[in-house]
Amino acid sequence: MIEALKDAIHHQRVALAGMLSPPLAELAQQCAKVWGSREELDIVLNDGFRSVPHCLFLYALDPNGVQITDNVSIGGLLPEHFGRDRSSRPYMREAVPPWGFLLSDAYLSQRVNRPSLTALQVVRRDHEMLGYIGADFDLRDLPATAELYEESVDWRQIKGDPSIRGTVFQQRRTESLMDRNMEPACAILEDLITERGLFQAVIHFSSSRATVWFVDDPYRYRILDHEALGDPDICLLYQQHAYPEDAVIPHEDIVKVLNGMRQLRMADETLYLRSSSINIFNGLISLTFSCDGTHYMSWREFLDKDMTFWVGCAA
Repeated sequence: MIEALKDAIHHQRVALAGMLSPPLAELAQQCAKVWGSREELDIVLNDGFRSVPHCLFLYALDPNGVQITDNVSIGGLLPEHFGRDRSSRPYMREAVPPWGFLLSDAYLSQRVNRPSLTALQVVRRDHEMLGYIGADFDLRDLPATAELYEESVDWRQIKGDPSIRGTVFQQRRTESLMDRNMEPACAILEDLITERGLFQAVIHFSSSRATVWFVDDPYRYRILDHEALGDPDICLLYQQHAYPEDAVIPHEDIVKVLNGMRQLRMADETLYLRSSSINIFNGLISLTFSCDGTHYMSWREFLDKDMTFWVGCAA
């Protein structure tokens, strides 16, 4: 996982911990007073259940991870969980920090196989560690406290299928229907992007098609086959749309990006471009080569590299 994504997850977890730790610490103090009595612990947890935001189940554990209360839920007590050994669950295998609160890594629940996490709060009395208060959460119920993660524009290279990489020098590019009509295909794609609201396209050179998304209907993709990409009349199907002001890729550079992809397709008969993508709003370009390796980069970095870089790097 890339560092930017790890950082976004970390900030989300810090915010969740800040929301969940205070009510669990308060419950731990109340439970310490009646520790050892199943009935009284059930009462304390049941009374305090709604103080823990978004909680699914609440319970108490002894130091070995064995449950000493019923499960407390929004519907009341679930006594069948009393005596349950949770010591092998993922959250019990994590080290609780010295301050006594742990927000576990996400895991799949045993009950419904859903992404979940558990908060553990140490219970102490007179500096003696008595056990834990456990609170389970379904990730669907937890709020997204952080901003939507923004994809990095730093260059990333991802290796593909090893079996394809191992035989890449035994293959040669077979001319596709798009290869035979590359000039009109790129011209049509340029018009759709710059004049008709197409904001993302995945261009499959080897299989002669493009999967495209338009700003007027962004939740549905459309497939343009080689016939559509060879017929300028296809542009009549889409209303004219001013080029978005918040697009990262400048209007005049769309043709340069498409021409660069076109050249990479034809640059080498062994190491050639199989597919590529462009998104004008985040400015990202992807390139998948015959070796099944994929590069992700910003449009500007892509245009800064000439064919010598790519052919030399691939060779």
